[in-house]
Amino acid sequence: MNCIIIDDEATARAIVQELCMQYNEIEVVAMFSNAIEAIKFLNQNEVDLIFLDIHMPDYTGFDFIETLKNPPHIILTTSDPNFAIQAFEYDCIVDYLIKPITPERFQKSVQKARLIASKTSKLSTSDKDVMASGNDLYVNIGKRLIKINIPSIYLVEAKGDYIKVKIEDKTFTIHSTLKKIEDKLPQDLFLKVHRSFIINVKKIIDIADNSVLIQNDVVPVSRSNRPELMKRLNLL
Repeated sequence: MNCIIIDDEATARAIVQELCMQYNEIEVVAMFSNAIEAIKFLNQNEVDLIFLDIHMPDYTGFDFIETLKNPPHIILTTSDPNFAIQAFEYDCIVDYLIKPITPERFQKSVQKARLIASKTSKLSTSDKDVMASGNDLYVNIGKRLIKINIPSIYLVEAKGDYIKVKIEDKTFTIHSTLKKIEDKLPQDLFLKVHRSFIINVKKIIDIADNSVLIQNDVVPVSRSNRPELMKRLNLL
């Protein structure tokens, strides 16, 4: 697994790097003292895992995650235990390490990351639950391929290892990933507005500061995705 380390403390970065060196499957490809430089790197490079501090100047760890369209797996490293509940609202977060990090606790995090990476790899190579053809999306439900007209979809929501595809009068629950269905939806019609939601911009009824109303669903809009949403709208 290629990984990067993001922490504003040089000593903390060195400790995590030293711990990573104990594992042949982990390669530290870069280290950063701030989130801005890490974002620039990730715009040009892909990694499998990020060791991320929460408290940093300018950007918190959570602010950093919100800027990533498709974040890789993340292990938080922090001296603050107060954000553990908030952390696991993010599907990409694998573990929450409290400093000072012990080798034994670090090993458990590596095992979690390894297990999740293995499951993700199997899903990406064998998942046949979502296919697209023209204006139609075919989803595998109960060993049957169900055809959905793509423009009729108003919302796609991620729920753990499943996604919910919503049309006017039905909801389809599919064992797949948000990333996979995002790749199959036309970009001029659909937009990912939050780490767990993709919306059909033509179906928007109302917009508030940090949410949109579509049908009867109120969908959160992250700060990082709001500018792109506003660009898509035909504003007076």
